[in-house]
Formats: sequence, structure tokens, C-alpha cells
Amino acid sequence: MKISTKGRYGLTIMMELASKFGEGPTSLKSIAEKNQLSEHYLEQLIAPLRNAGLVKSIRGAYGGYILSRAPEEITSGDVIRVLEGPISPVDFTDEDDPAKRDLWIRIKNSIAEVLDSTTLAGLITYQDEGKNENFMFYI
Repeated sequence: MKISTKGRYGLTIMMELASKFGEGPTSLKSIAEKNQLSEHYLEQLIAPLRNAGLVKSIRGAYGGYILSRAPEEITSGDVIRVLEGPISPVDFTDEDDPAKRDLWIRIKNSIAEVLDSTTLAGLITYQDEGKNENFMFYI
């Protein structure tokens, strides 16, 4: 399964809104500038997120967007499903070999479990805990 720019940029929008949660609305222009993305493209992505009830729009001179729920209550799975559709590595049918069908289902369930257990709060507070440390060896 490959996540397109819709899913990746949509998650970027949601993470930016999560990082400003409780501080008032954030404009798409500021998100676009900070992340060097097209504001026009972000406008296309925010509509389905708003329609799904994940964000609210605030009108006015100091308007923008806010999360409709706390960052702890919105998962990356919520965002990806809205923008990318159902999570499935392949389109399989009942005609598929049962072993392959079981494999596709297990892959789908694993991806869904990771996405559904990762909240926006977890994403914005993530810290790389030395997994990519550079070691120096002396000989």
C-alpha cells in the first residue's frame, strides 16, 4: 500500500492543527508556507477532512481551521481513510487462493492496527529515541 500526497499532506495539515490545538484557528496559508506546500492543494484536502468532521472552519479576518476533537482522539487512520479510502494492500476476491487471501487480510489488519493506534498527539510528541544513532568505533 502506498500513501499518496493526499494522505501525506493531509496528515501534515492535521499535525499542524494538533500542535496549535487550543490556541485558536490556523490558516492554510501558514501551514503551506511552513511546510513549503501548495496552499491551493491544501484547500482541496481540507474539504473532505471538514466534511468528515475532523476539522472545523472559522471564518473572519483571524479565521482558519481547528481540530474538531482533541489530538488524542483523532488517529492517523481516521485521516488516511478520509483522504485515501479503505485500507487494503490489494483488491482481492473470493476467487483468490485462500492462503493469499489470508495474507492480504493479515497485511491489511496490520496496517490498520498501526494507523488506528497512532494518534495525532503521538505524532506531534514523537521523539526519535536514538534508533539512528551514529556510533564511533575506536580501533
